[in-house]
Amino acid sequence: MPKGLSFRTQTDNKDPQFHSFIITREDGSRTYGFVLTFYEEVTSKQICTAMQTLYQMHNAEHYSSVYASSSCSMDSLASSIDEGDTTSLLKLQRYNSYDISRDTLYVSKSICLITPLPFMQACKKFLIQLYKAVTSQQPPPLPLESYIHNILYEVPLPPPGRSLKFYGVYEPVICQRPGLNELPLSDYPLREVFELLGLENLVQVFTCVLLEMQILLYSQDYQRLMTVAEGITTLLFPFQWQHVYVPILPASLLHFLDAPVPYLMGLQSKEGTDRSKLELPQEANLCFVDIDNHFIELPEEFPQFPNKVDFIQELSEVLLQFGIPPEGSLHCSESATKLKNLVLKDLVNDKKNGNVSANSISMYELLKGNETIARLQALAKRTGVTVEKMDLSASLSEKEKDLKLQCEDAELRDYQLNVQLREVFANRFTQMFADYEAFVIQTAQDLESWLTNREQMQNFDKASFLSDQPEPYLPFLSRFIETQMFATFIDNKIMSQWEEKDPLLRVFDSRIEKIRLYNVRAPTLRTSIYQKCSTLKEAAQSIEQRLMKMDHTAIHPHLLDMKIGQGKYEQGFFPKLQSDVLATGPTNNNRWVSRSATAQRRKDRLRQHSDHVGLDNDLREKYMQEARSLGKNLRQPKLSDLSPAVIAQTNWKFVEGLLKECRMKTKRMLVEKMGHEAVELGHGEANITGLEENTLIASLCDLLERIWSHGLQVKQGKSALWSHLIQFQDREEKQEHLAESPVALGPERRKSDSGVMLPTLRVSLIQDMRKLYKRYAFLRCEEEREQFLYHLLSLNAVDYFCFTSVFTTIMIPYRSVIIPIKKLSNAIITSNPWICVSGELGDTGVMQIPKNLLEMTFECQNLGKLTTVQIGHDNSGLLAKWLVDCVMVRNEITGHTYRFPCGRWLGKGIDDGSLERILIGELMTSAADEDLVKQCRTPPQQKSPTVARRLSITSLTGKTTKPNAGQIQEGIGEAVNNIVKHFHKPEKERGSLTVLLCGESGLVAALEQVFHHGFKSARIFHKNVFIWDFIERAVAYFETTDQILDNEDDVLIQKSSCKTFCHYVNAINTAPRNIGKDGKFQILVCLGTRDRLLPQWIPLLAECPAITRMYEESALLRDHMTVNSLIRILQTIQDFTIVLEGSLIKGVDV
Repeated sequence: MPKGLSFRTQTDNKDPQFHSFIITREDGSRTYGFVLTFYEEVTSKQICTAMQTLYQMHNAEHYSSVYASSSCSMDSLASSIDEGDTTSLLKLQRYNSYDISRDTLYVSKSICLITPLPFMQACKKFLIQLYKAVTSQQPPPLPLESYIHNILYEVPLPPPGRSLKFYGVYEPVICQRPGLNELPLSDYPLREVFELLGLENLVQVFTCVLLEMQILLYSQDYQRLMTVAEGITTLLFPFQWQHVYVPILPASLLHFLDAPVPYLMGLQSKEGTDRSKLELPQEANLCFVDIDNHFIELPEEFPQFPNKVDFIQELSEVLLQFGIPPEGSLHCSESATKLKNLVLKDLVNDKKNGNVSANSISMYELLKGNETIARLQALAKRTGVTVEKMDLSASLSEKEKDLKLQCEDAELRDYQLNVQLREVFANRFTQMFADYEAFVIQTAQDLESWLTNREQMQNFDKASFLSDQPEPYLPFLSRFIETQMFATFIDNKIMSQWEEKDPLLRVFDSRIEKIRLYNVRAPTLRTSIYQKCSTLKEAAQSIEQRLMKMDHTAIHPHLLDMKIGQGKYEQGFFPKLQSDVLATGPTNNNRWVSRSATAQRRKDRLRQHSDHVGLDNDLREKYMQEARSLGKNLRQPKLSDLSPAVIAQTNWKFVEGLLKECRMKTKRMLVEKMGHEAVELGHGEANITGLEENTLIASLCDLLERIWSHGLQVKQGKSALWSHLIQFQDREEKQEHLAESPVALGPERRKSDSGVMLPTLRVSLIQDMRKLYKRYAFLRCEEEREQFLYHLLSLNAVDYFCFTSVFTTIMIPYRSVIIPIKKLSNAIITSNPWICVSGELGDTGVMQIPKNLLEMTFECQNLGKLTTVQIGHDNSGLLAKWLVDCVMVRNEITGHTYRFPCGRWLGKGIDDGSLERILIGELMTSAADEDLVKQCRTPPQQKSPTVARRLSITSLTGKTTKPNAGQIQEGIGEAVNNIVKHFHKPEKERGSLTVLLCGESGLVAALEQVFHHGFKSARIFHKNVFIWDFIERAVAYFETTDQILDNEDDVLIQKSSCKTFCHYVNAINTAPRNIGKDGKFQILVCLGTRDRLLPQWIPLLAECPAITRMYEESALLRDHMTVNSLIRILQTIQDFTIVLEGSLIKGVDV
């Protein structure tokens, strides 16, 4: 009785109510309880008198409240209580009162069975027969102690795969147990679950349970709460719910709804209570299931179950075979059916309208008073025919037998429906995780070392597993493999190599082996094609065979050695049982030796428990930790002790669990982002898959929401965190208005925190936390809160792009800053500068920069990760030469800042004469980001280039150290190797190809070094000479010597290469862009790489006569072995399809 004792009168409904409950111990083991609650007349005069006094006090209090409310009205001063109030009060006293002289008082009582396994149907039948024995007019054949003693000591547990028949008070009861290779026992009717929720709703709730969200069931009926909770968790096979599980939450434990952890709880609703009046601490991640109204509220965003449409279709086919509508039907639920059956029973037994009871009826009594029948009876008697009694029980008993068979048939169909529905769910997991063993990482040599390093080890290769899955599965699977139930499943798999396999894991692995046997000749490819379950018929037949053929029959109940006079039968009153008889089992019963062994095991458990209690605290804690399943941070709350100290300790465990979870999540996010090869290659970013990155961020957001919801007492929106941020924004805007007003005192200005995103979640932003949160809330625990913020701030060491990659169409503000080298050039120019920013999702187009400004803010559609910046000017005015160190561009929403190094002049007659340059971006670290804030506000007076400039002839003649031939060849090999590695990665893990081609250590820079090696002179007639000058001379030579080579057949291929080379160079020269000579060389290399022409062009240039005039004899291009080696290296990237960014080759038509 979750609500305690209940009193009723003869006018109230007193039908017996059945419900079940569950007790979860600290080691994860479960015990099931089955309860039948009925009402018994109160015979104590003291209790009846006290009840009448309570009613009188209640009515008097209510009368005074009505009087006070009416007397407070100004319009009713003359008459304090009007006629309507008096009538309603009298009606209230009539219907909501108890009079000891008029009414009969009843009190609730319960009989309960506790079992280790959920034999719900058998226990329900046994309890109902006990109740009938108490309320029947005739006493039961044996004392109730005989039946209770029989089920406690003489009814064994059926072996796996077998059925058992034992005897209740009036009829036998059958129970069965699945075999070792079948799905585990589940006795709760899934039929009722589907009828209550509907198929679509149930699949949605099932998905929320799989993703370990907070699930709250809501119903007036305790048994409905238990049936839905057990039904859904049963469908999780081979996984198990690992968090708080309280299908029936007592009213005294409502504070557990504040728990910032995943939970599955059931809350009883009061009749007429509106859903809107139910205030819950957090709803952003809550799945609310209103069972009685066939309604669910889902979390705001969560992925759909894979192949959901096909999955629902297959389940619908199974349901329709058993006559159950997939949309559900409340009127078909068990309680409604029970009510209908009770009404029919009353009609049968009312002895009216031709309804008679199935007893032996005296024909004379039946027909007495009818004159015609009396004359017929006298005539028959004279002729020697006697009609004394007529037995109608035969025909009626046959009907009763048919009804009994129908009930047994309905029970069989429920069992078959249960197992077929569970087979469909199990088949989905078998198909999705058929190859999971290939991704389990087993590194430990023994169990002890594995347990020691469990938290630091990665046991499952998640990235490889996801890359092997069909694309439609990824949104769900990427989140599911992060759950505790999946982690525990993998832990059990690893531990199975040292100890006995978990029963669920053993059954699941055997099913996977069966699939592999069927597909031995054609290995299954990972596709999203839906495969139906093929074992439905076989599963239903195994259930039918067990129920139709009894494998074991228990001993009949028998008389016990009882004291005479006790336990006397009295109709309507449950007798006081003789406890001494029920305390001991049978002594000499060889037939059921196993039962005595069970009793012995119970004694052993009690002895072990006493030994455990006697241990010191350290050893006890050690053994408790070993007994718990691995990886579970928070366990089932102990509901038996409700003292304030225990409640405070439970809340403290929640706080510790949240802090530990935050530490583990932030640590994993850092390791995932910093531990990849891209950092070593200098890409400036580490490449985990975008899907995995989104999953990590979503998991962190879920944690933040739970932290902000813990202990919240002033609810202001569905999301506690979002409401907090809105309040923070409003407060900041008010402070800005106050600071801008002339009344504001002091020159202090608010510091911008736009560079750091997570610190804006500071808890100190709201002035009075006491009004918002309860005393035990996480955000009011100062030490834990500071540690929590410290862990969050550690995430600033890495960059995440989930926001940029997901919200591709939103408008984002950007800020660009141009940093010139003032020591060598003018900070301000007279020409009209412009800029174009490009990213993976598009570009801004050409934007004019306001004159005399180095900083500009603009807004455009999300560009994604930034890759290039085109910068230039029109060369107008006197001060048209501009030496730019770099360009900085910042995403003002995400805080990502990109640096585009330049270090070159823009202007005619200087450097390579370029009026436009293409700059390649690199993502800055957070430390450099802070420097940018200083740079952006006040550009430094004396600033030199922060990175080495692209090699040019002018720089080579200075003090810069020239790389030797070995370093140049090593640079070429490294640049090509990086491109090859790029294409061998999964597509979603690849970085920027533009960086690998045109970055500081890219292919273009490496080839520039090759062409610069051995250049004879930096200046010819006081004019700078560039690689492009050599390229143009080679083109002039190829075009003039084209006709001389017409008659030579062995140079046809060379002629084609020369023609193509000349075409590309001329197209670049005639492009409508003011690109300098080094920029043209970059475009030529990019086009040659894309079109696989570089290995053909290099030997042409090496054999051109111009090379002898412009290169020294020791140059790399004049060494045939070096040239051949260079060609072979460049040929390695011809197997890949290279797609160039539009900004690199804009305007070049080849």
